[in-house]
Amino acid sequence: MPLDWDKLRVFHAVAEAGSFTHAGESLNLSQSAVSRQIQALEEALAVPLFHRHARGLILTEQGETLNRTVREVFAKLAMTETLLTESRERAAGRLKVTTATGFGALWLAPRLNRFLEKHPDVTITLLLDDTELDLAMREADVAIRMHPPRQPDLIQRHVATFGWKVVASADYLKSAGTPKRAEELDSHRLVTYGDYHPPVEDINWLTEAGRRPGSPRRAAVEVNSLPAMLRAVRSGLGLAALPDYMDEDIADLVPVLPDLKTPKIEAFFVYPEEMRHSKRVAVFRDFLVTELARLQA
Repeated sequence: MPLDWDKLRVFHAVAEAGSFTHAGESLNLSQSAVSRQIQALEEALAVPLFHRHARGLILTEQGETLNRTVREVFAKLAMTETLLTESRERAAGRLKVTTATGFGALWLAPRLNRFLEKHPDVTITLLLDDTELDLAMREADVAIRMHPPRQPDLIQRHVATFGWKVVASADYLKSAGTPKRAEELDSHRLVTYGDYHPPVEDINWLTEAGRRPGSPRRAAVEVNSLPAMLRAVRSGLGLAALPDYMDEDIADLVPVLPDLKTPKIEAFFVYPEEMRHSKRVAVFRDFLVTELARLQA
């Protein structure tokens, strides 16, 4: 008996949501209708797909196997639909872009108006996440990564090299003094990213500047958000190292230790092989390269 696509669609929604109720909300179906579809699919396959318990649903081993295949099939179908509906002459349709929270919120989002003015038939979904979404599974169409891509089989283009700036508020430096050497950071409050899926390697390099390797100084505050770090520094909390793509946002802060040697951030634009001929990807890539060249001019 061939598998029913409608039942598979319902199964996938339940597997991702973990409950009949939440899946029904996303599908605009009642809980009982969703339950009947799953029961019918289990009877057709003659295997249980879910363990039912008080807190929700858990996939069985057979359910896990089916969901992996269904997820891949629906991802491929979505990719195909995207490419078939796109105009060859003019970029149109939705483009899902993922990047690190700080870069997306502070640098990319304020510039999207210039992109949309040139390409009004494109809509952008901006997914800000310091963990990496799976492009092969169509969690996003393209990504801007702050390191060489780790995921295989992705087309990649190096688009920028960023540095860092150590900054503090004038009020903080007035009360705590201005460090002249990296070793003097020991007597200052530092604001760091913390070890929570950091979007950039060596993001907390400032904790080891001027110290023996492996003996970092302790931060006064750790926070998993560059925008929040910026606000904390602006409030007078302490010093922080922030990427220099934030130049416009840190213009009101005071540079500290400007001659300090810092790591580099290598930024890459990446997308799946299937999107190679997408007009939307091409125009967004060109926009990104142009804007970053303006930043680094």
